[in-house]
Amino acid sequence: MTRSPVAAVAGALGFLSRVPVAHSDARWDAFRRTPAAIPTAGYPIGALLALPIAAVALAPGGIGAAVPTETVAVVFVAWLYALTGITHLDGVADLGDAAVVHGDADRRREVLKDSSLGVGGALALALVVLGLAAAAALVADLARFAPIAAVALVIGTEVAAKAATATLVCVGEAPHEGLGSALTAESGPRSLLGVGIVAAPVALVGWPALAPGIAVLVAAALVAAAALWWARSRLGGVSGDVLGATNEIARVVGLHVGVIAWTLS
Repeated sequence: MTRSPVAAVAGALGFLSRVPVAHSDARWDAFRRTPAAIPTAGYPIGALLALPIAAVALAPGGIGAAVPTETVAVVFVAWLYALTGITHLDGVADLGDAAVVHGDADRRREVLKDSSLGVGGALALALVVLGLAAAAALVADLARFAPIAAVALVIGTEVAAKAATATLVCVGEAPHEGLGSALTAESGPRSLLGVGIVAAPVALVGWPALAPGIAVLVAAALVAAAALWWARSRLGGVSGDVLGATNEIARVVGLHVGVIAWTLS
C-alpha cells in the first residue's frame, strides 16, 4: 500500500491528540507504517501546548506578570491533557503497577490488562503530573524574560518526546497482539533515519546556544533506551502502554533538562 506522508501525519495528529482531523482507515494505516510521522506531529502539537506560556509571556499591559507562576503551571497541565487526552497517562499508571508487582513477565502483563489502579500506578501518575507541573513552572519563569526560548523549548521537547516513542516503534518488538504490535510490526531500525531527520531541528531550540536543544534530544534518547531495556527485561517487549509512558516521561524529563541547560548556557 502506498504511504502518503500527509495522510500519515494526519493520522498521527488524530491518534496522538484531540486535534479535530478526520479519521479514516487509510490515515491510520499510513500512520502506523510511518514512524517519522510521530515526531512530525509533535511540531503542531507542541505549538498548541505552548499557547498558555506564550499568552502569559506576551500579554499586554503587564497582565502576564500578574499571573502567578503556579497558576500558569496548573493551566499548562490542564491544557496539555485537554489537548492530548489521557491515554498515555493510562500507560504510565499501568506500567507503575507492573513495575511493583512480584512475578515474571507473564504476571506483569496480566497487571497491565487490569483496569484497577494500584499503589504503583498511583505513585507513577503522581510523579509524572507533579513533575510536569514543576517543569511548566520553570518554563513559565523562563518565558518572562525569554519568551521565544520558552515556546521553542516546549515545542522541541514535544517533538523529542515523540521521537523517543517512535524510536521504540522502530527497534522494539511487541510481546503480544495489540496497539504495540500494530505499530512495531510495520517498521524496523531503518526507519530510525526518518525519525532522526524530523527530530534534528530540536537541536536549535536554544539558538544561538546549542546546549538546550542537544540536552533535550539526549534526554529523550536516554528515556527511550531505559524504556526499551525495561520493557524487554520485565515485559518481554514493547507494548502500547510502554509507548505511551515513554512519551509522558520523556516530555517531563526534557522540559526539566532543557530549562537547566538553557540556564547554564
